This record gives sequence, structure tokens and C-alpha cells, in this order.
Amino acid sequence: MSWLARYRFKLYVLNSIWIFPSLSIILALLTVALLGRIDRALGWELNISEDTARTVMGTVAASMFTLVVVGSSAILLVVQLASAQLTPRIITLVYRNKIRKLSLSFFVFTFTFAVGALVRIEGGTPLLTSYLAAYGFLINLALFIYFIDSIGKTVRPSSVVRIVALAGREVIHNVYPLQLKIQQASAPKSSEVLKDVPRRIVLNEIDGVVLAFDLKGLVSLAERSNCVIELVPEVGDFVAAGDPLFRFFGGGEDLSGDSLRKSVALGSERTLEQDPMFAFRIIVDIASKALSPAINDPTTAVLAIDQIHHLLRDVGCRSLAEGRETDSKGQLRLVYRTANWEDFVYLAVTEIRHYGRDSIQIMRRLRAMLENLIDTLPARRAPLLRQELHLLELSAKRMFPDVDDQTLAQTGDLQGMGGGDSESHLVNHEPLVHVRLE
Repeated sequence: MSWLARYRFKLYVLNSIWIFPSLSIILALLTVALLGRIDRALGWELNISEDTARTVMGTVAASMFTLVVVGSSAILLVVQLASAQLTPRIITLVYRNKIRKLSLSFFVFTFTFAVGALVRIEGGTPLLTSYLAAYGFLINLALFIYFIDSIGKTVRPSSVVRIVALAGREVIHNVYPLQLKIQQASAPKSSEVLKDVPRRIVLNEIDGVVLAFDLKGLVSLAERSNCVIELVPEVGDFVAAGDPLFRFFGGGEDLSGDSLRKSVALGSERTLEQDPMFAFRIIVDIASKALSPAINDPTTAVLAIDQIHHLLRDVGCRSLAEGRETDSKGQLRLVYRTANWEDFVYLAVTEIRHYGRDSIQIMRRLRAMLENLIDTLPARRAPLLRQELHLLELSAKRMFPDVDDQTLAQTGDLQGMGGGDSESHLVNHEPLVHVRLE
């Protein structure tokens, strides 16, 4: 199986909620058949009448079917509410939740098991089968209560932005593994390698967004052909049929286009696996929608800025140089594009500053974030942050003609409103950053 096939299969399983419940049907049928044989072989029977057993099993089956319907409806309702109130880009995260997948699987398993046990009640009531159906129903009832509690908490903006931020932090560490002070002195600069005219260009054949690529596989292909491969689009970019996908320097004529295209996964929408910018995009969309006149919920936007603050700090501590991969001998083999510091800052700040320009709460929280990042990140990150701080001051002066309001808006506050200025907060409480990188 190729890397592309494995990736698509893994992504489909990860984003699908029907697979495990469907497999639980088969498992339930096998289990009820096995327990039925054990009961018959050992002669174990429950000391109740067949009519009573059928009534109990029928009740269990009907109740479990109701739980399946209610649980499915609740998930669809969460999808609708989350996409309308937060952003449609988190729908995938709703289907990825393990609790929902396991809950539906247990509900479907118990329903199928109860139906299978019901049809086997003849000439006696099987002991193990009846016990498993009855106690399984009680366990599923408790699980259903937990399921409802969990799904109700899912639609909270604080939970959503936290989940996205945790996923974003993980992909940031994967895409940018080196701290800012660490340099790859042994690797040649990609700008020097790419000055020559490319020997060959491989074009894309289908439309889609670049979801991920096989880094190790491309390095292996480049080493085998003794060339340097450049992946033209960045993860998260949309590429149309006929757009350049790969460029080759120093060789690569013997590599087939199909094998190269199978090293890049394209899809209809972006995913978080290799796209750190997408985590920022989701959180910024949540903040932007919260700041829209129709919703007007700046506190939700502040919750989003809380997570953006920590993600920006994490990004700012890492080396964001253009992606370069070498072979076992240290020879450059693969060049790919990644987002730089300007990309992250502009995405994280610009839209929220624009949509929240008339909210003192947003102005204060953005200022607290920028001031803290200037103080805690390496000096090379500061100029762009100071530029954003200047733009924030200009917005405050334009939007608030009253001098007192301008003063209030130009005071940093980690809570937006009510948390005091950022400097006193950092002095009186545990600092946000414990180690400063130089």
C-alpha cells in the first residue's frame, strides 16, 4: 500500500463516525452466538419465564435503539450549532471525538446484542446472554448520561479553542522541531540550490488543497535519483490541475510522475496534521465571528486570543526557516515551504484587530498579548510585534475620540476587562514564560 493510500485510509477512519458502530454490529452478532453456545453446552438457564425474558429483551432493544437515535441527533445538532455559532471548520473535530465514537459503538452493540438474544429465547432463557444484555443496558445508560454531559460541553467556545490550540501546538512542534537558537549548519542553503533552472517540472493533475506530503518518501526518491526536489505548493495551499507540483534540480528525469504525485495528499479542505497555520485560521475565525455585529460576543474573542497568545509564543521560539531535508550523508534532497513569522503574526492579529477595533476589551487583550510577546520572545521577533502594536494604537485613536477611552484602550489587560494592566499581572502572578530564549 502506497503512502497516499495509507494516509487517505487513516484520514477517512479518523474523520468518520460510522465505522466503529458498524463493526460493533458484527461483533455483537458474534458475541451473542458464542454466549448462546456456551449457555447451551453448560446448560445454564435463567430462572424466569420465556415471556418475561422476551419482554425484558424487547424493552432493552427498544431503549437502546432510542439511545442510538438520540445520540446521533445530538451529534448532528452539535455540528449545526458549532458551525453556525463558531466556524464550519471545526465540524471535522466533532466527528473525530473518541467519546462519541465509542458511545455510539456501545449503543449499537447492545442494541444488536439484545435483538440477537431475543430471537434465541426458545425452550429456556440463556443465562450469560440475558445477564450481558441486562447489565449492558445499565452500563449504556450511564454512558449515555456521560455522553450528553460531554457533548453539551463541546459547544462551549473555551473547549473548542482549547482543543484546536492543543492540536496546533502538536503540529507546530512537528513542523518546526528546532528551537530558534539551533541552526543546521551542515545543510546547504536552499536559496543557493534553487538558483539554477529546474531540470524538470511535474504538474498537478487534480484540483485540491495540499493536506500533507510524504517527507521521508520524497527524500528517498531524491537520494535514489541524486537530485534535489522542491515541493512547490505549501501545505494548506489550493492547487489546480496544471499547476506546478514539483521542481527538480540536478537530475530527477528517471522518477515517474505518478510515484511523485502519490507522495502528496490532496483534499477538499485543510486538515491539522501538517498545517500549523490552519489551527490559527480556525481560532481566528471563531474570534471574528464572535466580533460580528450579529453575535457581538467579545468575551469569546478574548478566549480565542488567549490561545493565539500561547501559540504565537510557541511559534516565536522556534526556527521557521524554509523546510529542508537531507539524506543520511547530509546532502540536501528536499525543499518545501513553510509559513514564516510574518505569516503567523498577520493571521493571528490583523483580522481580530480589524473586527474588534470598536471594542475596548479586544484592544486591551491584544495589547497585553503583543507586549508580553515583545518582552518574552527573542529580539528578532520584536520589530513586527512593535509594528502591530503601533497599528493597534492608531486604531484606538481612530475609534475612540474621547481621551479617557483611548487611555483605557491602550492599557494591556490579559482578561480584556477587569484584569488590570499586563505589567502588574505579570509581576503579581506566575509569569507566562519561564525561560527566555536568546
